[in-house]
Amino acid sequence: MLIVKKFGGSSVADKERIFNVAKRCIEEYQKGNDVVVVLSAMGKTTDHLIEMAKDINPNPPKRELDMLLATGEQTSVALMSMAMSAMGVPSVSLNAFQVVMHTSSAYGNARFKKIDTKRIRHELESRKIVIITGFQGVNKYDDVTTLGRGGSDTTAVALAAALHADACEIYTDVEGVYTADPRIVPNARKLKEITYDEMLELATLGAKVLHNRSVEMAKKYGVQLVVRSSLNNAEGTIVKEETDVESMLISGVAVDKNAARIAVIGVEDIPGIAFKIFDLLAKHNINVDVILQSIGREGTKDISFTVARDDLQEAVTILEENKNRITAKEIKFDDTVAKVSIVGAGMQSNPGVASQMFEALYNVGINIRMIATSEIRITVLINEEDVEKAMRAVHDKFMEE
Repeated sequence: MLIVKKFGGSSVADKERIFNVAKRCIEEYQKGNDVVVVLSAMGKTTDHLIEMAKDINPNPPKRELDMLLATGEQTSVALMSMAMSAMGVPSVSLNAFQVVMHTSSAYGNARFKKIDTKRIRHELESRKIVIITGFQGVNKYDDVTTLGRGGSDTTAVALAAALHADACEIYTDVEGVYTADPRIVPNARKLKEITYDEMLELATLGAKVLHNRSVEMAKKYGVQLVVRSSLNNAEGTIVKEETDVESMLISGVAVDKNAARIAVIGVEDIPGIAFKIFDLLAKHNINVDVILQSIGREGTKDISFTVARDDLQEAVTILEENKNRITAKEIKFDDTVAKVSIVGAGMQSNPGVASQMFEALYNVGINIRMIATSEIRITVLINEEDVEKAMRAVHDKFMEE
């Protein structure tokens, strides 16, 4: 069997944990399996590197930032290979150049195009454990690129797909996918399994267990994922196309604090205005989520929407610069909001889920600012200070029933 194992930053945060991961990978190797290991940077290394960069230049060039951040994973894989060598097992560390892992050219948010597997297969045939840097790739200019936060998950899935691996295991500091963040909701339950679609919604909406692009890729290529703890041997959560268990009404509650609300006030109530606004933002790669348009009055209307907080300043600047073109009287914004979402395939056949969610929020005195829905999710925008209270109230409402 060929098994891809991915370990996050907390799993390789210090010497003790590096040896713990090495031991787990060696146990798999000694069963006769081929093992490919994908690692993130140690602990808070990436945050520390970003701080260093911003201390030198508050607005560092994206190319140079990628060059810097890629050193975090390179440190992890080299140390891991040294640990395995100390334990008497042959291994080799490879970075994105040595593999080669081809990506698009978008620094800081690159996407995989293809992976050359020849070097990896050669090393596996030599009965070595192959340890590969997560989170990074190489673009057509031979520059280092990074895949964005959580990109090591995507690296692992991409490798599992390219190598036709028998299993892809994502190790983290929690024991699987929970119905809510157990640090905020103490009675959150661990799920035995979850569908790709539900996991994709949860990941996109702020659940930090898996990177959303990794789930997208797993679904596309049929890579079954297992999310497990690197700190114990507990059974994890399987992420796959369909689940065998009777679907719960909802699978999870997610929170996203990386949200900001923008209101474009007093635009003309004529065809094409919404297109102009969102086309401007799309051209600058700014993603828009929850959208609300008011009923026209006196020939004008207001359009409100949410963006990631990191994109807020750029989005407001673009809209201000194009105020006349989009016929806006005023641009307002608020960065003290957050999104709370419920996700579940069971919602499709159960009317009244939204009213139950709104009742739970009303019972604890939380005001809803905006609402968005899809077949398997409902998202509300609320004040950030109410997030934890909202998460617990909504979780209790559905999990008790």
